[in-house]
Amino acid sequence: MSEQETALIVGAGAGLSASLARRAAGEGMRVALAARNTEKLAPLVAETGASAYACDVTDRQAVAALFDAVARDLGTPDLVVFNPSARQRGPFLELDPEGVERAIAVTAFGGFLVAQAAVRAMLPRGSGSILFTGASASVKGYAQSAPFAMGKFALRGLAQSMARELAPKGIHVGHVVIDGGIGPAGVDPAEGRLDPDAIAESYFHLHRQPRSVWTWEIEVRPWTEKF
Repeated sequence: MSEQETALIVGAGAGLSASLARRAAGEGMRVALAARNTEKLAPLVAETGASAYACDVTDRQAVAALFDAVARDLGTPDLVVFNPSARQRGPFLELDPEGVERAIAVTAFGGFLVAQAAVRAMLPRGSGSILFTGASASVKGYAQSAPFAMGKFALRGLAQSMARELAPKGIHVGHVVIDGGIGPAGVDPAEGRLDPDAIAESYFHLHRQPRSVWTWEIEVRPWTEKF
């Protein structure tokens, strides 16, 4: 592990990814933010001192270029978080196949491309964390939301397979099931939404776990949920 770590947050924007960026910057990490549209990241870049990179996670050349640029500018990432997902809602028979294909490409295939690039970068050093953002749809499908479930189920399977293969090689792979709506930072817990700053703490708990007790999956949900 280098003296100063590097965090790469893919699919950056407001909400959870912004909380992750602030948390990483607060720990003194070099922070890289990747998104298709980097203009929206300007306030977060100014606040955290992060570097922003444009990337379409479904484009293998773009993903490879992202990791090359981050390694050149900031160093090999110690922590990579994959946040992107795409949804298409509607009755099953009315779903547009092209939209479904895109949703799965962003959520699942994009996760594969980013993870593969991260492993290539981390494996020679023998350390690093790769964390995937999951959802309720990672473990249960909802009516009129099949494409989201398809993508998130696939992403969870990817994470579980990677964790089994790569833990012995020093790479910690984790999947976080976010089972609830995310509110603004500091949201009143009584509202039943999750505080993104609190979720970010859970991600960093995974990143900092001792290797003898690595966890491949955690689930976070509001305490107000009715089971």
